[in-house]
Amino acid sequence: MRALVQQKFGDPAEVLAVQEVPDPQPGPGQALVRVLLSPIHNHDLWTVRGDYGFKPELPARSGTELVGVVEALGAGVDGLAVGQRVASGGTFGAWAELVVAPARALIPVPDAIGDEAASQLVSMPFSAIALLDSLGLAAGDWFVQNAANGAVGRLVAQLAAARGIRVLGLVRRAEGVAELREQGIDDVVATDDDGWRDRVREVVGDAPLKAAVDSVGGAAAGDLVSLLAEDGALVVFGAMHSPTLQIPSGEVIFKQLTITGFWGSKVFPAMAADKRAALLGELVEGIASGALTLPVEHVYPLAEISDAARANTAPGRRGKVLLRP
Repeated sequence: MRALVQQKFGDPAEVLAVQEVPDPQPGPGQALVRVLLSPIHNHDLWTVRGDYGFKPELPARSGTELVGVVEALGAGVDGLAVGQRVASGGTFGAWAELVVAPARALIPVPDAIGDEAASQLVSMPFSAIALLDSLGLAAGDWFVQNAANGAVGRLVAQLAAARGIRVLGLVRRAEGVAELREQGIDDVVATDDDGWRDRVREVVGDAPLKAAVDSVGGAAAGDLVSLLAEDGALVVFGAMHSPTLQIPSGEVIFKQLTITGFWGSKVFPAMAADKRAALLGELVEGIASGALTLPVEHVYPLAEISDAARANTAPGRRGKVLLRP
């Protein structure tokens, strides 16, 4: 079978290449899945560069999420059937024609959800709903997030609206406001001019911003902190611009702020099974009804991974970049 393999860490557009590798075989408790589509996530590319919390042994495969069809089952697997469509958000080596995954990690996909949406079902949407849930906000509460036009930002905004929670979105360019409005996401402010803080107050009024989600890092984290109310919480979700947070200590001290990190690899395993099932059910219902949208920018074959990796970082991208084996 064909799979994307890297021989060294580096730029994904340069170090990933298609190779012929042996077909995997499922062992006890495992399933063999033929991959239909697999998305490119930022953490996938960080892993290829060697900059993520998980660093694979080289040579290494790549990719983590997929939608596919069960081809074979190992011994002792119940609850799955050959020919069944499934999704997985934690199967390393997903950028391949075939993968072996623990059967318990595979989620049956309802017919109401298409392949493009199903390929994105777990990692970003589940991260988004778990992140939102972790903020502990009630209907009517306000929070703020940057990178509001990113995949997680869009999902968080839609999920928050369904729960009656108000979210102020920050984007780095004026065009991002219009892009989000087209998707039905309002209450967005662009930070590309000096008057953006005035527009924040026009949107929020006197309501306290109880929490903030930072996916950018650098000075953008400090901007969020400056907007938080007393006893507010900053949750660090990503670092698209800088791995260093530039936060004035006075803001943290005098507002008595709390700063925490959110990493799905730590949060998800610690989550109770009934909570995980409830959040996943909320996601499936939202996607099936159309209330939660998962747009796709473009679908590339594995052989065009260089173009796909570059497209993932292109400014103005409005949806996920997917790979089709």
